[in-house]
Amino acid sequence: MGRRLPPLNAVRAFEAAARHLSFTRASEELNVTQAAVSHQVKALEDRLGVLLFRRLNRGLLLTDAGSLYRKELEDILDRLEQATERLRATEAAGLLTVSTNTSFASKWLVPRLQRFRDRRPDVDVRIDADDALTDFRRDNVDLAIRYGGGVYPRLHSVKLLQDIVFPVCSPKLLEGPHPLRVPEDLRYHTLLHDQGVVEDWPSWLRTAGVTGVDASRGPSFSHSSLLFEAAIAGQGVALGRRSMVAQDLREGRLVQPFSLSLRPEFSYWVVCPESTADKPKIVEFRTWLLDEATADTREHASAQA
Repeated sequence: MGRRLPPLNAVRAFEAAARHLSFTRASEELNVTQAAVSHQVKALEDRLGVLLFRRLNRGLLLTDAGSLYRKELEDILDRLEQATERLRATEAAGLLTVSTNTSFASKWLVPRLQRFRDRRPDVDVRIDADDALTDFRRDNVDLAIRYGGGVYPRLHSVKLLQDIVFPVCSPKLLEGPHPLRVPEDLRYHTLLHDQGVVEDWPSWLRTAGVTGVDASRGPSFSHSSLLFEAAIAGQGVALGRRSMVAQDLREGRLVQPFSLSLRPEFSYWVVCPESTADKPKIVEFRTWLLDEATADTREHASAQA
């Protein structure tokens, strides 16, 4: 047998009116009309078979039954409020699983993750570094960072980063018998390739006006992080996305020999199911990601000025 509960809207109307001893002030609190509050209270009295208020010219007065009912309801509503806050706190904390590709995780996300832990020590972030596309219906993932065009049906998506691409190499290649000074000097060096990046060497060389360089030659790597390790070791010149190489550039492991850069077609996006987009810990982590991306853009603009 189901619970024999009174209408909850009527209970809320009575509780607010009982606190204020005024239908008008209760209606302002509940953002409904005074007539609606009066109607709901009357319906509750009819349902209970008792009079809860004495209607006076200048306000309301609780009956004995109304005073008793208000006291019981206060205890119930306090417990409901506390249970709701506990649930919200649980949803705002705990485990948060974030999926992204291996290279972005190692080169951009993980190095700055401590800053999120400092902001929200009650949220335990689990990084699921997987180059396969996340299936939110199957995988136990709260949020993903994807590199693409931003069109993701039935998913909530926010643009995270618009990258730029440019050649990078070890500082050692700026010296020696064929130092890198101008783009034409690439003919004396090995080109390193990223198998998973659409922006390739032919596009950059064509934009730079360089001819006589076979852009199809040179070793290739399945992960960007491996590509940049090869470049750091002085094995050749790689095309690097700013997001991936910024830290290596700052710390001098890589250098940007030429100023020319390309703006790729794709960007990084933060995605999650539409149904969970407003969960507190997802909102918090997404906001932090966007703050970090904004700081990156400002830092780059300052360095270029």
